Amino acid sequence: MLIVAGKVRIKPESREEATKVALVMAKASQAETGCLDYRFYADLEDPNLFFVFEEWENEEALFRHFQSEHMKTFQKQLPGMVVSSKIQRYDVATVGSLR
Repeated sequence: MLIVAGKVRIKPESREEATKVALVMAKASQAETGCLDYRFYADLEDPNLFFVFEEWENEEALFRHFQSEHMKTFQKQLPGMVVSSKIQRYDVATVGSLR
């Protein structure tokens, strides 16, 4: 399993539009083969700080995601709304419950 997670700081004046763009991206990504989860969250203290969390079955699914039309559209829309971002990929060997 692959996890993609990170932070995206949005310009305050772009928050509403960024939220709409993120929701479209999340819905399209969730429908992709190999996507286990794809979500954006807003920080409770800073509404202009978004978190992204993605779970992918494998490398091939993530590669297809990066080639998708909705990813291309997202990458064109987002730059004018973003102050900074840090997104990282994690290769997960095992997953288990904490209880």
